[in-house]
Amino acid sequence: MQGRRSSTFSRLLRHGFTDPATAERLLDDDVLSTVRTDPVLLEALGATADPDQALLGLVRLTEALDEPERRVLLDTVTTAKPLRDRLLGVLGASEALGDHLARHPADWHALVTYEAADLHPGIAEFERGLAGAEDPDALRAAYRRCLLGIAARDVCGTSDLVRTAAELADLATATLRVALAIASAEQPGDAAACRLAVIGMGKCGGHELNYVSDVDVIFVAEPVESAAGAEENPALQAATRLAARMMRVCSDTTAEGTIWPVDANLRPEGKNGPLVRTLSSHLAYYKRWAKTWEFQALLKARPMAGDAALGQEYMAAIHPMVWQAAERDHFVTDVQQMRRRVVDNIPAAQVDRELKLGPGGLRDVEFAVQLLQLVHGRSDLSLRSPTTLTALGQLAAGGYVGRADASSLDDAYRFLRLMEHRIQLQKMRRTHLVPEDEASLRRLGRGLGYRSEPVATLNREWKRHAMEVRRLHEKLFYRPLLDAVAQLGAEESRLSTDAARERLQALGYADPAAAMRHLEALANGVTRKAAIQRTLLPVLLGWFADSADPDAGLLGFRKVSDALGKTPWYLRLLRDEGAAAQRLARVLSSGRLAPDLLMRAPEAVAMLGSNDALVPREPSALEQEVLAAVGRAADAEQAIAAVRGVRRRELFRTAAADLVDTYGDDTEEHQEAVDAAAIVDRVGSAVYGLTSATLAGALRAAVNAVTGNDAQPLPTRFAIIGMGRLGGRELGYGSDADVLFVHEPYDPADGGEAARAALAVADELRRLLQIPTADPPLLIDSDLRPEGKSGPLVRTLASYRAYYDRWSLVWESQALLRATQVAGDPGLGERFIAMIDPLRYPEGGLSEEAVREIRRLKARMESERVPRGADRTLHAKLGRGGLSDIEWTVQLLQMQHGARLPSLRSTGTRRALAAAHAEGLIATEDMRVLDDAWVLATRVRNAVMLVRGRPGDTFPGDGKELAAVGRYLGYPPGHVGDMLEDYRRRTRRARAVVERLFYDG
Repeated sequence: MQGRRSSTFSRLLRHGFTDPATAERLLDDDVLSTVRTDPVLLEALGATADPDQALLGLVRLTEALDEPERRVLLDTVTTAKPLRDRLLGVLGASEALGDHLARHPADWHALVTYEAADLHPGIAEFERGLAGAEDPDALRAAYRRCLLGIAARDVCGTSDLVRTAAELADLATATLRVALAIASAEQPGDAAACRLAVIGMGKCGGHELNYVSDVDVIFVAEPVESAAGAEENPALQAATRLAARMMRVCSDTTAEGTIWPVDANLRPEGKNGPLVRTLSSHLAYYKRWAKTWEFQALLKARPMAGDAALGQEYMAAIHPMVWQAAERDHFVTDVQQMRRRVVDNIPAAQVDRELKLGPGGLRDVEFAVQLLQLVHGRSDLSLRSPTTLTALGQLAAGGYVGRADASSLDDAYRFLRLMEHRIQLQKMRRTHLVPEDEASLRRLGRGLGYRSEPVATLNREWKRHAMEVRRLHEKLFYRPLLDAVAQLGAEESRLSTDAARERLQALGYADPAAAMRHLEALANGVTRKAAIQRTLLPVLLGWFADSADPDAGLLGFRKVSDALGKTPWYLRLLRDEGAAAQRLARVLSSGRLAPDLLMRAPEAVAMLGSNDALVPREPSALEQEVLAAVGRAADAEQAIAAVRGVRRRELFRTAAADLVDTYGDDTEEHQEAVDAAAIVDRVGSAVYGLTSATLAGALRAAVNAVTGNDAQPLPTRFAIIGMGRLGGRELGYGSDADVLFVHEPYDPADGGEAARAALAVADELRRLLQIPTADPPLLIDSDLRPEGKSGPLVRTLASYRAYYDRWSLVWESQALLRATQVAGDPGLGERFIAMIDPLRYPEGGLSEEAVREIRRLKARMESERVPRGADRTLHAKLGRGGLSDIEWTVQLLQMQHGARLPSLRSTGTRRALAAAHAEGLIATEDMRVLDDAWVLATRVRNAVMLVRGRPGDTFPGDGKELAAVGRYLGYPPGHVGDMLEDYRRRTRRARAVVERLFYDG
């Protein structure tokens, strides 16, 4: 006996029983004497979510049956696998349904057979069987009996989530009809006095109901008489009594339990509004008072019970309003804020266990899908399903959601809903909280099919799906394309030929015919690519039109799309990734430079997908990449082509970031005002980094060419000293690279050979950078070297020292204020900088004669170098209050005081200006005026290069280009005159400061 008990005990443990002692005792009871040794039965019990609970439920059921019926049940359980799996599966998954079977043991017959081909087996019989019923308890018992069949097919896997949820919704529909019939039978006078329709809402309306959920409804009523003059009030009062009684039939609790609450709080005015309204009253409310969320809720509305004709009239009247809701002001923002409020209102102790409302929960999926439906479904009738997963599939088929994203959301939603079903099924209670106790989690995990380590596996899978839901929810729910599409009129969100042509003309496209050809080429066809383009184009057209040259923007988009259209990530990026589409529109319609760079390497559009991708790379990282590319090249020409490729990419990154920050986009990161000075500094630093990397790569390629790739090492050290804006890290998009070349022989005795090699390297470097290319050129200017164009291109460090000691002029010392080592031998560069410091920061400052010489040079430059006919008030470099004025003023202060004030020893103008202010050399207001003018003039030069694709120091003469510069500088269309006047005013103030500090100081 002891051996047999020990063997059974071990076998029960292996089959998943957590209390094998109690299970063994139950199996030894006479009630189960015929099956206690049946291995098939133990195997079936072990396959349930909770074998202990399933066995106890089976014992209770058999005890409740009389002897003949018990034998029939046990014989069937041991011989018929379908019944055994369904019965034990239900008992192991639901304590509440086990209680029902113990109370109504004959209901086990409902699990014996069903027609597999019938979509909802048992529901039609349920409603027919209750025809004429007047006892609400009969409805409650029949409801649980029908629920048994649905739950059995669910837990056995013969019905999937979608079918189970649909069956539950249809059972709820039938229950409401029977409940209304019971109420009508109890109150025949009221039933005769009105037409009452019950409109299903929420999950029941969407055919995706839970096991235990409030059934959301709206009531609409009309008088029975259709003739004019029929009174509404008596009919409404009768309908209200009927509706209230119907609700109580469903929600009252008796010995048979309760079905579920009927919730009518989605009606107009919610709890404060009348329970029942006429159709005209509903329409008046929705037209005048309804909030955004109410139209979102109506997305799932469907007639469920009562007067079918009235229900259809209601739907026909409400339906158009639902699909116009997205055109309301701030529609997308309202929906997004409502979702945030839902999360914020979850108690802190429950937020991590909230399966429905918490972050990464079911509501994240539902809100994202509904928002996409309401925005795009206005014009695309294929997107109007009230069922979440069906609608998600429709969105994916239409190209509004990526297939991979849709598949991930579908999987996650099914998993989370299945968790919810299993949690509710246990006690038949309305809850969305994941349990905390080990036993419940184990039952839940096993119910989802996890037999090995059910709790750990459940938690891991739950967190994985929740994180994926949250990621995709943020991606889809908050992407700016939604808000942009929502702001289009319904007739604009899809492009018919006539509507598109009219819109193009209204938006200001100069050549609507050419624009139409581009649109047709992009959007025609039935491919997924064309479908996504049809979604993007109405929005892009508006963004292009927001620029000075919409036609160029659209043409650029077609070129990029033609180049990347077959690349799977391209359209997905524009549709899904943050502000990528809007950023691309800004870039393509900004002028010549950025689009030209993009056309040379269209794959760079991927940078527009995230803020991180637009951050300029560190100079050291760029130099490392460039030198590695040069090392892999077969010859100097291939090397310089690779270097130029990196420069092109980084120049586009810098320009795109500039345009995004200048024009902004609809993401939260770009809602603050444009910080012009910060953008100028970032552009200057970024262009310096890519220029120094380009020079380093070109130098390496030149050295390799001269030495035959180290076959004969260079006999001298070689360094490139940056001058001018390069040395100051203040480069613009069109700046030349001012440089000095310096070398130092390894062996002083080989000076001649070293000089020839250094000159060959410098010549080769310049040749490589001058090879014709479609990219913006990097021009090397070495005219600041000793003796200018007449002097040798390369000198030794000793030669530079000798020249500066004997021959250098004051302007040369001034030019050296910006000198910094940018490429080549760093030690040699440092020695050069140390050698020139006494010249640029002379001990004791400048003599009076030197100051007068600097002033004479400045005046001469103003009179001779401004181009003939140029407007001196609008020349950004040499004009009144322009870059030259401010830079020479700052440089004069540096040379006068730099020896005693180390803080002034900066190669950058703005940094030196700030230091002069900090040292008390410039008043606060003067510093602000000079800094403002310098930033403005630098932005004008950058804007000209961005717009025209070639450098310029003054505003363009072409009206369209001038307007584009104005948009870059922040002026709305038609305010070019204001821009020019503001420029003159701000630079005039700067010139007044320069007159005092530079000429009179």
